[in-house]
Amino acid sequence: SMMILNRVADSNVPIAAGRNSPPARPESNTDRSFELGYTATIGAMNRRSLILFALSIVLAFGALAAPTSQERTDWSSFFAAAEAHGTIVVWDNRKGSDVALVYDPERAGRRYSPASTFKIPHSLFALDAGILRDEFQVIPWDGVKRSIEAWNEDQNLRSAMRNSTVWVYERFAQRLGDARETAYMRKIAYGNAVAGGSKPFWVEGDLAISANEQISFLRHLYRNELPFRVEHQRLVKDVMVNEAGRDWILRAKTGWSGKIGWWVGWVEWPTGPVFFALNIDTPNRLDDLSKRQEITRNILRAINALPPS
Repeated sequence: SMMILNRVADSNVPIAAGRNSPPARPESNTDRSFELGYTATIGAMNRRSLILFALSIVLAFGALAAPTSQERTDWSSFFAAAEAHGTIVVWDNRKGSDVALVYDPERAGRRYSPASTFKIPHSLFALDAGILRDEFQVIPWDGVKRSIEAWNEDQNLRSAMRNSTVWVYERFAQRLGDARETAYMRKIAYGNAVAGGSKPFWVEGDLAISANEQISFLRHLYRNELPFRVEHQRLVKDVMVNEAGRDWILRAKTGWSGKIGWWVGWVEWPTGPVFFALNIDTPNRLDDLSKRQEITRNILRAINALPPS
């Protein structure tokens, strides 16, 4: 069935003024994640796009100083090569710099369903509320057989994040309730902070966030600046690790709502972090999912933010 295809697809190991379009609606109830130089072109930037991007940056990043922003129209080649439509925001903090690079600034300020990328803040909420003690606490399986074999057993935070175990986060949501979820999201200025609509609200409901806002959230998490215990922020960052080299660490989370695919996170270097938030349309559904990481990785390599493949 299409529902099973959705779940199998993601079975392996972020307009500021408001929502521009209705949330993407998946064809199943899963938000399972699918793990899998540089020349500024400000002169070519459309004036209206520049104004909108600057405004969304200010609104999204609040107290954080607005960075130097550059539209990277040349990055269209990476999206074209993957036959994909979307946006990416890259915030480069290496060597003391503070530069926001963006492809399609208007879309970067448009809000979409966060899908599985919401597991990052959701884990913080569960830890803060005492629903989850640490990464070792066993979360008992309910005995219901699901299409992803890795879901059909007891979980902990690390396995739930790695396998993107939907029922674990649905259980967190049930324990927290919409009122507490909303309060937590407002506390960290997470997108439109709406826990309403169909369930799960972060996939099929009304919650929505822009790429700019994803970057803002990730930057605060990186610095342990969110209103949560530092040990909880460090724990969530630990379970976000995708891969690492001798002198770099990639922490990230994918997401898929059925129509919009995300990959958000950052690469840590000795000289500083490079944050990224990409979203793309996924009209071809399963066939489009690998493009999230493909496009992002190619762009990060082009600015030497990831080593060559």
